[in-house]
Amino acid sequence: MPTTSRHTGADGFFAKLRAGVAALAHRIRSPDGRKALNDRGLLVFSHTGEVIRAERLLRATGFDVEVKGPPPQLRTGCDMVVVFALMRQAAVLETLQRIGLVPQQVVSAQDVLLEPVSLFQVKHFGGRWIMVRAANMKITLDKTDNRIVNISGGGCPDVPWLAHKLCGLRLDQAPEPLSLGSTLCCYSLQKAFEELRRQSACGA
Repeated sequence: MPTTSRHTGADGFFAKLRAGVAALAHRIRSPDGRKALNDRGLLVFSHTGEVIRAERLLRATGFDVEVKGPPPQLRTGCDMVVVFALMRQAAVLETLQRIGLVPQQVVSAQDVLLEPVSLFQVKHFGGRWIMVRAANMKITLDKTDNRIVNISGGGCPDVPWLAHKLCGLRLDQAPEPLSLGSTLCCYSLQKAFEELRRQSACGA
């Protein structure tokens, strides 16, 4: 009888332990099922050009990364950070170091206690137009015929040319901005263009 009691007590202990681990796993995920803050790291750079290089290299090497806006305390003049899976930090940094690209800071999102913010701002006008802004570039779509009606923002000399090449075209027929150039404005416009396609596909 004492032996059975000890086994029962052990079973109860491990059952509670399993329940605790399951509860912890649930808490470290956000309500919509995404990974929680302590699963993600942020690469902070001084210049947007470094963000572009880092994102391209890491994606090409097979890393799952995103570009987002930094939490307020990490703003350095560059309004973008690269978000990556924290458990792959060593491999990410080793990959960047091969081309001499060293981030200004590498932090856990948990350490700064704030989510990186969306890179995009989306606005609707009169139920007919939708505008997406990414960093300093804006693209506006007429939802009645799915045509690009305006491109603005940025300070690059090719912005008027980009507007000339894209405005008036249907979104599904327009070339991707990065196929037209490689400036910082092209990069920001590409991000806005991709988000506009996503919004349109969702019926926004």
